Amino acid sequence: MAVAQYPNIVISTENSPEEPSICINPKNPLNVVAGSNINNYHYSGDGGVTWNSGQLTSPYGVWGDPAIVVDTNGHFYFLHLSMPAGSQFLDRIVCQKSVNGGMTWTDGSFMGLNGDKDQDKEWAVVDRTGNIIYTCWTQFDSYGSTAPGDSSHILFSRSTDGGTSWSSPVRLDTHGGDCLDSDGTVEGAVPAVGVNGEVYVTWAGPLGLVFTSSTDHGLTWPASNCVVGSFPGGWDYNIPGISRANGLPVTCCDLSNSPFRGTIYVNWSDQRNGPDDTDVWLVKSTDGGMSWTAPHRVNNDGPGRHQFFTWMTVDPANGNLWFVFYDRRNHTGEQTDVYLATSSDGGETFKNFRISESPFTPNPNVFFGDYTNIAAVNNIVRPIWARLQDNNLSLMTALVDSTFTGVAPDKEPAVPFALDPSYPNPVIHATTLAYKIYHPSVISLIVQDLCGKTVATIFAGRRVGAGKFVERFIPSAYHLAPGMYVVSLLNGERSVRRKMVID
Repeated sequence: MAVAQYPNIVISTENSPEEPSICINPKNPLNVVAGSNINNYHYSGDGGVTWNSGQLTSPYGVWGDPAIVVDTNGHFYFLHLSMPAGSQFLDRIVCQKSVNGGMTWTDGSFMGLNGDKDQDKEWAVVDRTGNIIYTCWTQFDSYGSTAPGDSSHILFSRSTDGGTSWSSPVRLDTHGGDCLDSDGTVEGAVPAVGVNGEVYVTWAGPLGLVFTSSTDHGLTWPASNCVVGSFPGGWDYNIPGISRANGLPVTCCDLSNSPFRGTIYVNWSDQRNGPDDTDVWLVKSTDGGMSWTAPHRVNNDGPGRHQFFTWMTVDPANGNLWFVFYDRRNHTGEQTDVYLATSSDGGETFKNFRISESPFTPNPNVFFGDYTNIAAVNNIVRPIWARLQDNNLSLMTALVDSTFTGVAPDKEPAVPFALDPSYPNPVIHATTLAYKIYHPSVISLIVQDLCGKTVATIFAGRRVGAGKFVERFIPSAYHLAPGMYVVSLLNGERSVRRKMVID
């Protein structure tokens, strides 16, 4: 079986974190912010190696569905649902802002308050041509109602003043859904921004995958929607061991200067190949959503296995597509891995590789939320997912080097250990040194200058068993000057080395 390629990092084990969102600050990629149900925020100043966490509060209430975005100033926004004290319904969408990298948050502003109608399942995106925040969500006339007169609709609002105020919601769908929060409901509206500030939105519902767009920054919308394609089996399906699963769509647009600039992508999962074979799919449009390709299958395993809870992003620096999803290709039961897929040719072909270091087995009595998430900025890729161990949830990420181009070797390497590249590299304040041990060994981890002189001994003669290990290295603790060094992992007989630059 292939081994995981990149260090797995535990973001948090507190407050049963699940249904995560993650975002990288493009002005400072070492600043990464995440959110998880129901009111957890997490922030990192070293690219996701170490994390701090807190619990979000707001006078409007905090009730899950976290969505994190960042604007052109490097300010983060945490959007979520609200259920005020004493209320029995989700009455509005709340947006809270952080101007210090996710450490503290404002009380927030809100949109969508509309009597006793429920406001649910929001997502947002920032238009970098004008620093405008666009948000879409589902409004239920009465959640769970079977009354023929009660409907669900897709709503849209925008903020042009950094989340201080929001425009009056506009209905985007021309064919609503029911209120049962299932296949007949319109949900999954994830907005994307085009190269000239167009707004693209896709959602799922009784008509299948439905698309609409605005060419004037969300000020006006067409009178009709476009059906991208069918949704075989519906978006609400069963996965063994998961209490609730869906294949709701994610919409992205390539804003890079790649040959695929301006291409719109829609990613989802469904069971068109049967209830025992959930697959991840992608369609794309190169003409602003007027026409769409046939679905491309993203997971590249054989039939009869489940891939679910997919999310995608497009790296704005190069147009590379990145997907994260739970995956059972390596197991016959409910054991679950986490996989990434990537495409550098505009979604024509995909490479898949396992990112989780070990599988886990879910419990249907433990809620996993409704999605995973992934962020990518200039070859820095950070997936995020929930993992269950001994009935306790952990929030996970991985330090992904996007120069990876293949699947890990099935055969064990000839050397008894491996040393990953340090991250971040160049090193400003601190870095992570991750290594794998394939057989129990007595090892040392040292830093040498270019003349071969040992300038830092992280440890020496340590007896370790087989497994994956991570060390945090702070150059200033060893009084190391800026320059190039070599990190060496050795056991007296063999060694592996990696270059490291200290700024």
